Amino acid sequence: MKAKYFQDTDTMLLQFGTSEVVETYDLNENVLVEVDKDGRVVSMTIEHAKAQMDVSEFTYQLAVA
Repeated sequence: MKAKYFQDTDTMLLQFGTSEVVETYDLNENVLVEVDKDGRVVSMTIEHAKAQMDVSEFTYQLAVA
């Protein structure tokens, strides 16, 4: 998984895989989800990211069962 923030456009890109995107869905006016041919989420684009989340900090935690 990769997370990229583009400050010049205030856009957050979350990439979950490298499959070819075949369809894009609008979750709302600022969030797009791209899926592959099997319906798996490949990436998510969040426009106007600062209004949607705190882009100054990113944390990751692997939860162990």
